[in-house]
Amino acid sequence: MVISARNVTLTLGSASAATAILKGIDLDIARGSSVALLGPSGSGKSSLMAVLSGLEQASGGEVEVAGLDFGALDEDALARARRGRIGIVLQAFHLLPTMTALENVAVPMELAGMADAFARAAVELEAVGLGHRTGHYPTQLSGGEQQRVAIARALGPRPDLVFADEPTGNLDAATGAAVMDLLFDRRAATVATLIIITHDPVLAARCDRVVELGDGRIVRDQLRSVTGAGA
Repeated sequence: MVISARNVTLTLGSASAATAILKGIDLDIARGSSVALLGPSGSGKSSLMAVLSGLEQASGGEVEVAGLDFGALDEDALARARRGRIGIVLQAFHLLPTMTALENVAVPMELAGMADAFARAAVELEAVGLGHRTGHYPTQLSGGEQQRVAIARALGPRPDLVFADEPTGNLDAATGAAVMDLLFDRRAATVATLIIITHDPVLAARCDRVVELGDGRIVRDQLRSVTGAGA
């Protein structure tokens, strides 16, 4: 298992106004699989992603990711643990506006200690169809192109895990479908474990497994196939 979570809770706010977000999550995710965390707004799916990716520390329970005990790590150690192990694709792209597409992809590789980061970044951008846009800044790219850069950035260091949080939320239907085709293709090529956070059951159905959340709990866990249905 690349992820093993036991009785995971997350509570936000002070003691007098504390809000329970995650309420005892048990979840194992097999290496190389594709999993959708499905649910409406407020169901806890993005909070669960934040805990599993090390962006947020659980309030209770046990979280082991890629062989590391996330519960034993502080914020700085979690940031170091993500490097090279975890790639993240977000709805809002989050590209650095003062960096070109090439630099946005290369810098995380450099931080992960990878050699020839810029040469590898150029290869990654070519793989997502942006070999001709390496010198362009985010404001010079369309939304679909920016998300392609984000995919290249996330997968470039060859992480064990890739999280995609509502990756088509800022795109029109046709562009979103093309971006998802690309994400599944690149995931298959790199053999990464893919976890998609979505409210869209059609998108979720492309994954091997659909884990549905409601009110901070897992309400359904459906294994769709043994190998990559979406690949």
